[in-house]
Order: sequence, then C-alpha cells, then structure tokens
Amino acid sequence: MRPRLHTVVHVCAAVLAAGSLGSTLHDGVEDRGAALAFGLLVTVGELTRRGGTLIREAAPLAAAGSLSYALLGEIAGRPAQHGAAQVVTVVLAASLLGSVPHVGRGDGHALDAPARRVLAVGFVAVCFQPLSGRGAFDDWGGPAHALLLLALLSLSALCDAVLAAALARSRTGWPFLPMLRDELRALPGIAAAVLATGAVMALGVAVVGLWALPVFSVPLLLAQLSYRRYAAVRATYRQTIASLARATEIAGYTPAGHARRVAALSRAVGRDLGLTEPELIVLEHAALMHDIGQLSLVDPVPAGATAVLPVTEQRRIALLGGAVVRQTGVDPRVARIVERQADPHGEQPLAARIVRVVNAYEEKSREGGPGGPLTALEDLRLAAAGEYAPEVVDALARVLSRNTEEAREYPDRSR
Repeated sequence: MRPRLHTVVHVCAAVLAAGSLGSTLHDGVEDRGAALAFGLLVTVGELTRRGGTLIREAAPLAAAGSLSYALLGEIAGRPAQHGAAQVVTVVLAASLLGSVPHVGRGDGHALDAPARRVLAVGFVAVCFQPLSGRGAFDDWGGPAHALLLLALLSLSALCDAVLAAALARSRTGWPFLPMLRDELRALPGIAAAVLATGAVMALGVAVVGLWALPVFSVPLLLAQLSYRRYAAVRATYRQTIASLARATEIAGYTPAGHARRVAALSRAVGRDLGLTEPELIVLEHAALMHDIGQLSLVDPVPAGATAVLPVTEQRRIALLGGAVVRQTGVDPRVARIVERQADPHGEQPLAARIVRVVNAYEEKSREGGPGGPLTALEDLRLAAAGEYAPEVVDALARVLSRNTEEAREYPDRSR
C-alpha cells in the first residue's frame, strides 16, 4: 500500500528536524542570546495554546515568533550569525517544551500541527537565511526589505493552507477544494495578524535589539484574547441552539439524541458534497432544529418518525418548525432550510435535501434493529429517484463507508 499523504508529510518534517538538529549540534549554537530569547517566546506562545473547532491558529504568538526568527537578518544593527538549521532546531525544541503541559493534561494535539510548523519555518528560513548571510539583501533597505519579508510570509501562508487542506483530505477523504477555500478564507483573520507580527518583530529586532520582542508581542496577545472570546460566543450560540433542539426530546416528541445524531451526520454529508465551513454551520443548526415543529402538534408522532407520515403532514410540520425557528432569532437561512425539508427534492436547496435524507436514514435505521443501517440505506436508494435526492444518498453511503473503515482501523476511538 502507498503511504498516505499525512504520513509522508510527517516523515519529511522529521527528516528536516533531524538534519537541522544534527547540523546545529555539529556547528554549535550561534547568537545564543537571540536563540534563547526567541526560544522563550515560542515556548510562551505554546503554553498559551488553546485549541477549538473555531480557532484555526491555536498558538499565534508561537507562530509569529517562529517566523520572525526565520526572517532575522540583523540584531541591533549587526548581522545575525545563525543559519536555517539553527532556526528549525530552536523552534522545534521550544515547541516541544511548550507542549509538555498540554500533553500532561491529556489534550496534546496531533502531529499535523507541529509538522506544518517545522515545514513552514524551514521553508522561510531556507529562502531567507542563506541569502541574508551572503549579503544579498544589504541593498534592500526601507520599504523594499519590509515588502520582501511580507512576500515570503504570504507565500509561506499560502503553502501552509494548501498543506493543511491536503492533510485533511488525506485523513478524511473529504473534497480538497472546499477545505482549501476554508483555509484561505481564514487567512485574513488571526493568520494575517501572525504574519504582520512576524515581519514587524524581525524588523524591530534588527533596529533596537531583542527588547522589541516583548513590545510587539502585546498586540498579538490581545488579538488572541479577542479571538478566543469570539470563539466562546460562537460556541455559546451553538449550545443555545442545541438546547432549543432538545425541547422535542424533553417533551417526549423525539427519541433522546436524535437531533444531535442527525446534525453530526448531516455535517459529514455536507463535507462530502463540498459545502464550505459557513454553509456547514447553517446546515448543522438546521439539522439540530429540524423536528422543532413537532412541538406544535397536539398528538405526538409515534417515536417522532416523520419520514413515514404523508407528505402533506410532513410539510405542515416543516412550516410550523420554520415559524418557530424564526421566533428564536436564529439565522433566517436556518428557518428556510427547516421549512423546505419536506419539499420535492428537485425544488429544495442542498442543505434541506441533506437534512431530509439523513433524518430518514436515522429514523429507519433506529427502527430496523441490528441490521437497520444497511436496510435503511437500501430503502433510501430504492426511493431516491422519487422521494430523496440521489446524490445525497450516494454521499451518505460514502460517509458511512468511511466511518466503518475508520472504526475498524481505530476501534478504541470514540465517535
């Protein structure tokens, strides 16, 4: 079997790290004060790391410090003596040191993030340090030098976005282009602040020395704090929607966990069909609230199974659900998806088609016992031409197949 892309990336990062470490040990550490200062900055940045689904760059200070060290050509007016190998070695050692508390608490991150960090820093250092050591940039003063640093950092960010999307594609099998769009869309946020801070740090140290590091770290730390608060608000917003969706379960209209399962599977199907991250968020919220119209019924539907009801009754419940959603102040797009989930699939938006297929699958598989999932998928295939969107049913089959393969490969992983 050919190795997967993420394995190849990890091996390349390990080879670069090992070669850099060997070269540094052989030649010794140059400018030890600068190496210690930047290593301390990266370590502090890793200690302040905080991950989450809404945080693309969990350790912006560490990323900015790593890139600025790779672009450091002068220290207080004198030429810097370190090379690209020392840059990679210092960044790797500081990153590993700063990750120790996270690993000890059991929330250590996967290998993809450090591998990307090593490759990005190595790329920038290899492009800049050899030429800077030979004096190639001595005549690049003022704006030209600043533009050079920003160009290198921008190229590095683009390459890292492509690499992140490719790694996700290798691990999940999801379409590459939508994930690349999500990565590129995230660049104007905290990533732009990281790039700008990295360039400013390198320029500041070149003029005033290492005291520039703590001065230019403060704005990025404040931006990181603001971004975390934004992520916390988004998480609270989702929790509020999930709590509203549980009203049907508490009232006995739907089985426990039904909305959560439909939302998780709908998001996976949407990923397979190429929806972007903002579209997936709307889809997930609509899937969580797709049954909320049942609260308007006098007599509950048995087991909350709306897929077996007549089409006119399904549409009535969907319209009632949309009216309820509009009263909650949720995104109007969510209400439109809830309202149209019972329309003919040829007239539905893609998100409504996904919710309808996944909801029917969840209800049919729940009723079918041990063989329910396979029977439910076969029922959807047979009815796809007239009732359910065939492309969504096919995407659901692919997602279920990947989930089965992953469960066999990682039997102890909670899903």
